[in-house]
Amino acid sequence: MAERTGVQAPVSKHSESGDRPLSVVVAGGGTAGHIEPALAVADAVRQLDPAARITALGTVRGLETKIVPERGYDLRLIPPVPLPRKPGMELAKTPWRVARSVAATRKVFAEVDADVVIGFGGYVALPAYLAARAELRKSGRRPVVIHEANASAGIANKVGAKVADRVLAAVADSGLPDADVVGIPVRGAITTLDRAAVRAQARSFFGLDQNAPTLLVFGGSQGAQRLNEAVAPAATALGAAGIGVLHAYGPKNSISPVSPAGAPPYVGVSYLNRMDLAYAAADLVMCRSGAMTVAEISATGLPAVYVPLPHGNGEQRLNALPVEQAGGAVIVDDEVVTAEWAGREIPALITDSDRLAAMGTAAAGVGHRDAAVAVATAALELARERRTR
Repeated sequence: MAERTGVQAPVSKHSESGDRPLSVVVAGGGTAGHIEPALAVADAVRQLDPAARITALGTVRGLETKIVPERGYDLRLIPPVPLPRKPGMELAKTPWRVARSVAATRKVFAEVDADVVIGFGGYVALPAYLAARAELRKSGRRPVVIHEANASAGIANKVGAKVADRVLAAVADSGLPDADVVGIPVRGAITTLDRAAVRAQARSFFGLDQNAPTLLVFGGSQGAQRLNEAVAPAATALGAAGIGVLHAYGPKNSISPVSPAGAPPYVGVSYLNRMDLAYAAADLVMCRSGAMTVAEISATGLPAVYVPLPHGNGEQRLNALPVEQAGGAVIVDDEVVTAEWAGREIPALITDSDRLAAMGTAAAGVGHRDAAVAVATAALELARERRTR
């Protein structure tokens, strides 16, 4: 059964959509890489049509239970559908779990009278696509828009693309046929960020040196052990070079950097609640290369050192490759990144102001600042078409 939490959008009239607001469902729960594009598009829908009713799908296992209500959107929880990799009892239960989740999703669609569904992949999106397909077979309703953020499409979006009305992607050749390339939806707080204008405020917020070249290090919401083990032990070398550091090491991790006397502060935090200020404080970023991360950094025009995860299908390298090819980033293999490497290479890069400026310009040229509006516009067009049927 679907559960409900969060803030319900007000019901009001909309002159272009009949006697009630358009109803938009976004499905992108689980990880920040799915949630943030979904909420960026929700923000764009609200900007384009303030009367629209926006509902987010999620499960109790995802970060959406915290993030979505904080952003002011109605969150409906559906049963999770774990997909076991090995044969056994859990795998045998999967068809029943899928059916249960799809039934709960269809109930949400009916309750909010969804005019359009926007999916962003992952385990929340798959039940939404299957539920929309069932509705389409029944009455021809509930159009679907899919957005693929990764360089290589996941299973959920490959399934959903077969029934979608519009397929959008961050990059070309994502594995989804006939996808229109729009970039990755990034929230307005990032796309409109004037780093120079708020740099002093940002550095004061984190307790950083106002004048020192500053490195931002993070590895996603949980941190990255490889980056922690490479950068924190290099604190002495970085401090001796006059470099300040803002390091998000992850809530389950810890670091013990030792900076020399008189060096700019090395600030460690478990989690960054204000990524906009973190970006504004930085001159250079060192991080993993998830699709959302690369999109945000490129949108802000920050030069970056990307350290892709070494496992999986190599999609993190593919995410960062266009930025590196444009000259806006450096890709470094995971096994290469050591304390010795960081203590030697980071100072050489971050103190080269001409190179940093050129990299920042190149990164900004790769970034898409209007992707969220493009996805929202496509969805609202389909929603309005549904009303005229």
